[in-house]
Amino acid sequence: FASPVVYLPTLVLDNERHLFIRLFNNKNRSFEHLLPFRILSGSLHYFRVLPQSWSDRIKKMKAAGLNTIETYVPWNLHEPQRGNYQFGEGLTDLVSFLKLIHEHEMFTIIRPSGYICAEWDWGGLPSWLLRDETMRVRSIHPGFLEALQNYYSRLLPILAEYQYNRHGAGSIIAFQIENEYGSYGNDANYLEALHEMYIKYGLNEILLTSDGPKYLSAGSLDDVWATVNFQRKATENIEYLRRFRPKHHIMITEYWTGWFDYWAGKHQTGSRMPYDA
Repeated sequence: FASPVVYLPTLVLDNERHLFIRLFNNKNRSFEHLLPFRILSGSLHYFRVLPQSWSDRIKKMKAAGLNTIETYVPWNLHEPQRGNYQFGEGLTDLVSFLKLIHEHEMFTIIRPSGYICAEWDWGGLPSWLLRDETMRVRSIHPGFLEALQNYYSRLLPILAEYQYNRHGAGSIIAFQIENEYGSYGNDANYLEALHEMYIKYGLNEILLTSDGPKYLSAGSLDDVWATVNFQRKATENIEYLRRFRPKHHIMITEYWTGWFDYWAGKHQTGSRMPYDA
């Protein structure tokens, strides 16, 4: 019997930065089709939901019309003490979470940067970094980059195995390099160091950064997809991104539907907040 033709998908950006699913014909070893694709994503932080509820939440997000799950990866959860890596059970079982997303035929956007914000303790940075009295986080400080490199040497190979382009083995279509770095600093050397780590460990799906509209320049790299986040004034902020990267596909990484509470602060509600549809 002749071998069947199997179309293996991968996600690509064309020269005009439009997003497509590209199908690879395994029989004649060529790319044949480009299918337009739109990411419709919602956040599901596996580390904030009991593992026995992961599948239920994924099903509900799919039923709501989404095709993609977005999550951060908190460094201080997976390396609570220096060199003590936790990727096994309970809330640290990232692999099981990724497998569930794949089983439910959804895509994944992973945001594994050392600093994630996410209203998580110190943005996910482990407190043991402060044992170095000269430490400068989110920088090219040798102590910080060494610690991050060691962590990435464990985390990124795991993520690489669950990329969408691994012939149907995974669901990850994009990785975020840093989180809102433009509102913190403007060191392109630091961002490039992170970029190089991603490449080193085989992350070859779409790479992106995410920043507020006014911080795009400081938080992005020329060869990485720049995306934007905001709460309101959608038309204005999308136009800001369009002017910043006129040939790139527009993506809103975060569209906030409310605001968080913090210690000793006033309780936040969204009832009076104006939103654009």
